[in-house]
Amino acid sequence: MLTLALLSCFVFGQNNKSIYNAYVSGNMHRWKTAMDSVDALEQKINKEVLDLINYQYGYIAWCIGSSEEEEAEKYLNKATINLEKLEQKKYNESMLFAYKAAFIGFEIGLAKYKAPFIGMNSLEYAKKSVSIDASNALGYMQLGNIYFYMPKMIGGSKTEALAYYLKALTLMESNEEYKTSNWNYLNLLATIINAYIELNKYEEAKKYSIKTLTIEPGFDWVKNNLYPKILKNSTK
Repeated sequence: MLTLALLSCFVFGQNNKSIYNAYVSGNMHRWKTAMDSVDALEQKINKEVLDLINYQYGYIAWCIGSSEEEEAEKYLNKATINLEKLEQKKYNESMLFAYKAAFIGFEIGLAKYKAPFIGMNSLEYAKKSVSIDASNALGYMQLGNIYFYMPKMIGGSKTEALAYYLKALTLMESNEEYKTSNWNYLNLLATIINAYIELNKYEEAKKYSIKTLTIEPGFDWVKNNLYPKILKNSTK
């Protein structure tokens, strides 16, 4: 049993690094390989299952953004099963509610007609996440995502979304676990940059791009996509 536990820790350590490097480079084939190798482990403690859900969460978001709907549905089903396992154990319920909020967002992304029927459930789950644990950065990020993508006519606001993203950033930056080779931190920074772009606040977007590239100079999404767009628009 000790050998299995040590092997599991080694695999997760290696794959956390692989997931981070895959995110930095935009190599989602590498991400999927690392994620699936974790999924293949027969014995996983609760924390490792939660980590796996996080990898699946990131991969599903990429699949939807890349119009890989069938792949997104496949992994959303896998992630939902993992979530239900942890729900039965009442493990880290604040994080589980944050992922439940995100997964409803994914459902809507795959079938927009569902938005009027389940959209508010996503908001309720995100609110419950931060009510259980006010230091849960992922819960605030989900609140940000909800307000960012919610139609303005029913309460959506990119300005309010940005406030939630910045709250999440403050929480992440107070936790060394997030700041050390963690894809979630880079993703939040890129999300903040994109929000400033959407609000036509290019100087703020530029400031956060420089901050992000100082932390991770090779971050492909910011280096080769967001930052050039900012420089182009800020010189007009």
